[in-house]
Amino acid sequence: MPEPAWIGVDLGTQSVRSVLVSAAGDVLARASRPLTSNRDGVRHEQDPREWLDAVDATLAEVATPAVQGVAICSTSGTVLLTDNAGAPTTPALMYDDARAADYLDRVVQADPARWWTAMQPTWALPKILWLLDQHPEAGRIAHSADVVAAHLIGGPVATDTSHALKTGYDLEADSWPVQAFGSLGLPAELLPEVVLPGTELGRVYTAKAQVTGVPAGTPVYAGMTDGCAAQIAAGALSPGAWNSVLGTTLVLKGVSKDLLNDPTGAVYSHRHPDGGWLPGGASNTGAGALTAMLPGADLDALDQAARALGPIDAAIYPITGRGERFPFVAPTAERFELGNLPDDLHRYCGVLQGVAFIERLAFEHLESLGAEPVRSVSLTGGATRSGYWNQLRADVLGVPVELPAAADPAYGMAVLAASGGASVTETAARMVRVERVLEPRPQERLTTLYGEFVAELDRRGYRG
Repeated sequence: MPEPAWIGVDLGTQSVRSVLVSAAGDVLARASRPLTSNRDGVRHEQDPREWLDAVDATLAEVATPAVQGVAICSTSGTVLLTDNAGAPTTPALMYDDARAADYLDRVVQADPARWWTAMQPTWALPKILWLLDQHPEAGRIAHSADVVAAHLIGGPVATDTSHALKTGYDLEADSWPVQAFGSLGLPAELLPEVVLPGTELGRVYTAKAQVTGVPAGTPVYAGMTDGCAAQIAAGALSPGAWNSVLGTTLVLKGVSKDLLNDPTGAVYSHRHPDGGWLPGGASNTGAGALTAMLPGADLDALDQAARALGPIDAAIYPITGRGERFPFVAPTAERFELGNLPDDLHRYCGVLQGVAFIERLAFEHLESLGAEPVRSVSLTGGATRSGYWNQLRADVLGVPVELPAAADPAYGMAVLAASGGASVTETAARMVRVERVLEPRPQERLTTLYGEFVAELDRRGYRG
């Protein structure tokens, strides 16, 4: 008999990626297809039919008769309308589409206690109201992962608590806030059922099996948003273990037994598939500041030079626009510089140190809310290409950092599928491998500069 394997699908912004993973955590096959975005000012949408063609193509490349299950992740807050069979009837409004910003006040006023600090204009709920105004004949509301799952099983599916969060789902009550939705004119019959990630949604039907190569009858499991999928891939699923995703922006996700209440709205939590919570937040700082501030620069060469220069007595608070959302909420926040930054190399190092300082401040904020002290951090995202930055972050945080062998969201979904509704924490412990651990080194210069950096944030009033 062939070795059992599971497929994870990541429906991202720029591409669809599918990966086949064995019970031992080995990646057996990968495939991807590009996606096209349509952007116009604050609008950002995609044609969901392109998703489905891309999913079929990638599955056909990785599937084998030994596939035991499939799970799908997608971008958080991406939403569209479908017919009653689950087929898309509108374009998908992407995670950062802000066309429904004028609906935000209406949403907040429907339930101020619930949404005063917790709702944002790019979240799914305001966009759903916009879509329903444009398409009053709608059959169902769906998130992008729901559409792909419906495509594989041949009918509409439940959504998961992770994708439902930005649609307004009440994770504590485990129900839709029907009264608030009623005051918004949002019909309850349009809303999908909500289940925990890892719940079986249905099984691949025969016609789709013939197209994709995934055996007919293969279970399709409820997935999670891409950030949570990356957290699973990093194995950061127990209290004290955190996943820090550093790409264009910085996103932290961890685990807490109890729900963390953040009155500022900077921290929000998903439900842990095994019970408990997955708190975290997303900063506007990140590696995107490097390309914005150093256009055309050879970043690889600067990184090599930074190793020789080492920590500098300067830092940049590196946001490219205006406003911060985590670890503090400050709509007026703007980039600033501390210390002497005479050239591109020093500015490069200043950004690296500034991001590491924001990362440390984020963990301090989470601990102040009741999160368990940080004992380890798994680093994922494109910025992990820089070994110098990885070590710098360990030094600033003062805890070991781990570099997982395969930490992409598609891999996380394969792990979730392999759990089959049982403990994803235990499944990840068997499957996820750590490639390298970096121990922190004492750096008094960085500790002193960090204090000055936080003092400057306070002087500017960014932390309230």
